[in-house]
Amino acid sequence: MSGILQGKSALVTGGGSGLGRATAIAMAREGAKVAVADITEAAAADTVGLINASGGQAIGIGGNVAVEADVAAMVARTVAAFGRVDCAFNNAGISPRNVGPAGQRTHEMSRQSFDDMLFVNLTGVFMCMKYELIEMLKTGGGAIVNTASVAGLIGLPTATNYVAAKHGVVGITKTAALEYATDNIRVNCVNPGYIKTPMTDPTMAARFDALMEKVPMRRLGVPEEIAEAVVWMCSDKASFMTGVSYIVDGGYTAA
Repeated sequence: MSGILQGKSALVTGGGSGLGRATAIAMAREGAKVAVADITEAAAADTVGLINASGGQAIGIGGNVAVEADVAAMVARTVAAFGRVDCAFNNAGISPRNVGPAGQRTHEMSRQSFDDMLFVNLTGVFMCMKYELIEMLKTGGGAIVNTASVAGLIGLPTATNYVAAKHGVVGITKTAALEYATDNIRVNCVNPGYIKTPMTDPTMAARFDALMEKVPMRRLGVPEEIAEAVVWMCSDKASFMTGVSYIVDGGYTAA
């Protein structure tokens, strides 16, 4: 039986681990040819190895979404390998711990920490969308899913830079959805809650019990649960869905 992405080509950023790796594997399982991009090229290659060993088709691409030339090259290599970009999961990102000390309130946060966060988590998504949209306009359509967060919908203390970036992702997702609706290009975002990934491991080690008290399901999500949502949003089964923030958070934002 054919998968729901059969015959499509996909680009996944941040595909070397966590949500990106799980989604790349799920896309391949559903029939897509997948370009796996990551700032750590060896990690991308590991994901590619897992896909190809399971009978899928994938290529690895090294690159930094904060560097425009790298983003342009990611998209160009995907097109060179597979002929087009039908689906894109703009997932690469960083946590507040990557750009400064943890636990800082707004007045304590440096301008550099704020700028660095936005440059990767917001400007990086914008640049990916820009080059993907250029290709999708050439080929008559496509589907883009951006990684936002519950932090794109609510406030989180001591995460001003991250919250600002993720709110921005939600905003540019909605705007692009409106701009390209008549071009057969759908743009949505996924808003994960607390998911077990290498990025969240330090936070979970420090505050697991306190955080789980806020999650009605009383557990972390796993990357595969986000991957299934993204694959569905990229498929034709979600053909009337655009401009949506799709929440997968164990009930966190419902409380």
